[in-house]
Amino acid sequence: MRKFIIGIAVAGIFVVYSIGIRHQRPVIAKPASLAKGSGSASPAGSATSSASSGSNTGSSTSTNGSQTNAATTTNSHYKDGTFTGSVADAYYGQVQVAVTINGGKVTNVKFLQYPNTHSTSVYINQQAMPYLKQEAIQSQNSNVQIISGATFTSQAFIQSLSNALSKASA
Repeated sequence: MRKFIIGIAVAGIFVVYSIGIRHQRPVIAKPASLAKGSGSASPAGSATSSASSGSNTGSSTSTNGSQTNAATTTNSHYKDGTFTGSVADAYYGQVQVAVTINGGKVTNVKFLQYPNTHSTSVYINQQAMPYLKQEAIQSQNSNVQIISGATFTSQAFIQSLSNALSKASA
């Protein structure tokens, strides 16, 4: 009888713990490339626009300068338009993106599908999607860092983005 009561108590504790963990807010870590800057979309946009004008080569940091130089050389082979990537499995749902190319450069990435059936998935993706989008626009390719805490979404984003960019290749 004593073992039965202990077994019920352990099962009850497990259920209470599981419910508590399910509603706990996860911590989303910024990618290292975004942690140095302010993390907003405007610095990325200004770095891209300064690279396209070609007149502001000395004022950006060496990291941003090398990224913009790489973007200038690697993105000139994209066709203008909007290209939809394949649907990728993110374990908790599907991820699909559409990439907008203007002037041979990635100017926007839009999430068409993302995991949003559970409150935790919604919370994680609301934080991770802006970072993934910003990294894709900065890098001008699908070589973006995986967001800690949103690993499955990040991997599916990279897969869908790669597919869309391969369709945009001239």
